Amino acid sequence: MITLKKLASLKPSTRLRKCGYLFREAGIAVLTEGITAEKRNYLIGVLTIAAVAIAGQNDTPDLPNRSDLIPFFSEKMELLRNQPVQELAWTCDDIYYRIMTYLGTTAADWDLPLRRIQDQVQDGLKPDARFRQIYPVRPYLDHVRSPFNVGAVFRTAESFCCDSVLLSPETADPSHPRARRTAMGADSIMAWEQTDVSALKARGPIFALESGGIPIHQFVFPHTGTVIVGSEEMGVSPEALRLADGDLGRVTIPIYGSKGSLNLAVAFGILMNQWIRAIIRD
Repeated sequence: MITLKKLASLKPSTRLRKCGYLFREAGIAVLTEGITAEKRNYLIGVLTIAAVAIAGQNDTPDLPNRSDLIPFFSEKMELLRNQPVQELAWTCDDIYYRIMTYLGTTAADWDLPLRRIQDQVQDGLKPDARFRQIYPVRPYLDHVRSPFNVGAVFRTAESFCCDSVLLSPETADPSHPRARRTAMGADSIMAWEQTDVSALKARGPIFALESGGIPIHQFVFPHTGTVIVGSEEMGVSPEALRLADGDLGRVTIPIYGSKGSLNLAVAFGILMNQWIRAIIRD
């Protein structure tokens, strides 16, 4: 851990960025490890160094003029001294986000996944496949090129108790950094397999999430089977559509806005909610 003396000696913009990263790390550590009085004092020192950098911004050409941040830092300083652990993690997150925004750097949600970490702390568990409820249902990702969408499908499939995720050979690799980022750890506990669409016949009923099908509120979901999900740009491939049309057909989510389309992962989430509800209800 960098000393406060070393931190204060850095170039102002570098100093602030480092302060932001320290609060990001602190937010995670507070939830997973708790916090000592010594650590609280350290964070107060880090915030003081950040505030001094902001206060001297008129003499620092590489920092924008934002004197309105001083009251923000003063408020957070008091919280660092007195807040309970669970609330303190969110204060660290707020400080991190405000510093990075000030520096012109967008802070993404996955940089500090506090809600996910809180769930793990509360349950006393890390994500573990041994504790999953599993239903014999799964998505088949057909030519899904976006690693972000692949990761999001993994996360949704895990949340709705799918037994696995199947991928066409043309689908983005789940180990891609962007896929893993959006999977939020689900890629480490979900079974997955790359397979040709023709192999789906041996896995039970098949249907496709595609336009021109039965509205989702009227569709009769099977208790086991595979839903084919195509790319946002091209939809489900002709070969996969022929396979689905020869079995249970297509299910469609009615769209009422002018855009007329949904993100792939959002559409898959809507479908899985309906599918699992139908299984549980029956």
